Amino acid sequence: MSDFTSNFWSVYVAGITIAGIVGCLALLWFSGLSHPSAASGGSTGHVWDGDLREMNNPLPRWWVWMFIITIVFSVVYLILYPGLGSFKGVHPGLGTTKGTGGWTEVAQFEEEVAEGNAQIAPLYARFASMSIQQLSKDADAMKVGDRLFMNNCAQCHASDAKGGPSYPNLTTGHWNWGGAPDKIVETITQGRTGVMPPQAAVIGTPDDISNVANYVLSLSGTQHNAAKAAQGKEKFEAICAACHGPDGKGNQLLGSRDLTAKSWFLGRQDEAHVTAMVNGGYMGVMPTWEGKFTPEQIRVLAAYVWGKSNGGPAS
Repeated sequence: MSDFTSNFWSVYVAGITIAGIVGCLALLWFSGLSHPSAASGGSTGHVWDGDLREMNNPLPRWWVWMFIITIVFSVVYLILYPGLGSFKGVHPGLGTTKGTGGWTEVAQFEEEVAEGNAQIAPLYARFASMSIQQLSKDADAMKVGDRLFMNNCAQCHASDAKGGPSYPNLTTGHWNWGGAPDKIVETITQGRTGVMPPQAAVIGTPDDISNVANYVLSLSGTQHNAAKAAQGKEKFEAICAACHGPDGKGNQLLGSRDLTAKSWFLGRQDEAHVTAMVNGGYMGVMPTWEGKFTPEQIRVLAAYVWGKSNGGPAS
């Protein structure tokens, strides 16, 4: 990946750009110096099919001027716009060719986003006085929420919000960080990072880990070995309960999962899966969306997500 983020490619493209302009100037210059000899009568000397003779006539004036205009346009463009990238890789003092026009792709993006937000502001104005619960029952708001979810959230949580391997199911009513409307708004706005550290060294032997894994399976009524689960309870209460609670229902202040709900598995529901998570730990990241969405959009999206587990209108 470093090959595509290093300064080399910027210098490489800039070099080709400059070489291309210089090459065009050289071609135009040398073509203007070339004149057919009087002895040849303007012919290059190439003759085929008996009487087809290739002539060495000068380029048409309009073509030459178009060529010159193209070169001048290229130079002016590179002066106004940051077409040559950064030369810091050549020498730190060279810096970045920003262009005299002050244009940047970031500024243009922000301008277009602001223009788009201004266009849709009247649509969200109607939703401003409505609560999250009211929005979840409003058909128009949920159409907007559905588009926001499909375009931005479905990649991880699936189009039906039931998640996929390693991603939470948003339709069950079980929430790591809390499922109240304000908590969902907070999650979307700020993002979340959930970390379960590897516990193999703390729990003990492979048999101890197997026992704890079976106890965890028993908490949600998933198929398990009852004898092993009984042996794993003590280790769970001594080590795992610090985050997941003695009853395994989790702690929303820490973002720890409710192990009594089958939806926590995020994949296979068997001993091997739980053992792998105990051994290797797990890290889940929900990115922040504050810079992507306006506060009004976040409220509508939160209402859509809240409605998925609280009786919102069907999609």
